[in-house]
Amino acid sequence: MRRLVLALVLLLAPLPAAALDIERVVSPGGIEAWLVEEHSNPILALSFSFLGGSALDPVGKEGRARMATALLDEGAGPLDSQAFQGELQRLSIELSFAVTDDELTGSMVMLTEHRQRAAELLTLALHEPRFDSEPVERVRAQLSVRVSRRATDPQSLAYEKLQQQIFADHPYGRSAEGTIESLAAITIEDLRAYVGQRLALGTLKIGVVGDITPEELGALLDRIFGGLPQESPPIELTEAELPAEGSLTVLQLPVPQSVVFMAQPGPKRDDPDYYAAAVLNHILGGGTFASRLYAEVREARGLAYGVWSDLVDRERAGLWMAGAATQNARVAETLAVMREVWTDLATAGPTAAEVRDAITYLTGSFALRLASSQGIARILVLVQRDALGIDYLDRRDALFEAVMPEQVTRVAQQWLDPDRLVVVVAGQPEGLEAAPAN
Repeated sequence: MRRLVLALVLLLAPLPAAALDIERVVSPGGIEAWLVEEHSNPILALSFSFLGGSALDPVGKEGRARMATALLDEGAGPLDSQAFQGELQRLSIELSFAVTDDELTGSMVMLTEHRQRAAELLTLALHEPRFDSEPVERVRAQLSVRVSRRATDPQSLAYEKLQQQIFADHPYGRSAEGTIESLAAITIEDLRAYVGQRLALGTLKIGVVGDITPEELGALLDRIFGGLPQESPPIELTEAELPAEGSLTVLQLPVPQSVVFMAQPGPKRDDPDYYAAAVLNHILGGGTFASRLYAEVREARGLAYGVWSDLVDRERAGLWMAGAATQNARVAETLAVMREVWTDLATAGPTAAEVRDAITYLTGSFALRLASSQGIARILVLVQRDALGIDYLDRRDALFEAVMPEQVTRVAQQWLDPDRLVVVVAGQPEGLEAAPAN
């Protein structure tokens, strides 16, 4: 019942972007967070991140960061796994940790009346994770099963092969999930080392939304994060060198439908043309039903039920990705049409109407991402991580509305290059000549 109440409160607590008043809070101990006060509902959402993710996994121990984050709520301090999880359930506290190539992230949602106990539990998880043998082996087994399943999943195989083809020997090219062998090689000391190195105040970003005052939040921040070390070891990760030429790789799998992934270099989040690129991506394939890829691949020819494109930003690389799934007999035609759309946009750019419609959607739909306290807290962290400024949400619409059609055309001509598309197909496509998968 407590969890049902919390879920209902979260669903009924949207905060319109125009109503967001973001305040920079600095605790007595000097820890900064961005806060949106909202006292009409008795909940508090906290989101945070530290730099350093799965790209830092040692060679031969891929999956270390994923495994460590899966264990942070499996016992801490005096509480073993069962006791820790029992407290979370008893008080309807939602606590989760995750990892990307570049970050370790965490999120907690709680009823206001339980925030002190929730803070105690999060403090224990960050400062005194236990990594007991039983949960370690249980999580290792769960991750190993997941890896085994991915080994027969066309989408997972195609995606991982694409990362390998794009990034080669760069750490981004290695599997964040790990392998059966690498998961088996990870020790409890490895898990402790990762957490001990990455959980540091120097790279910490925090977003908070809900029923708390700045003064109360300051004390809570010091309580949760105050004992962490100030600095973490430097991240020795070089900028990725992306392929200068495109390629086509086929993974032969006995399935009736092939999965297609493709990528080329793309702008990173700090690129001055990022907003024009986002508009262009919406027109290319990010706008789903309104995109050119959807219009040509799905509506005009019925080649695939879904086709998409996206800008993928990492700390050390930017990609322009796209994908589709289609019958084996129609893969060659699907790829040809996708390349044609890529080429047409790169040559002539979009129409003024397409640019106008894309901007209208990108500004109007953003409110959906602000539909819950938890979602807003996460966005506050992202805005800090990308150094966009505390007034970014107020300025965001204007940044997109300032994009002109000629700017989008220039970005299309500068970035979109079908000759640099690295393509991976998983399935039994007919009529494709490709380099063998290795």
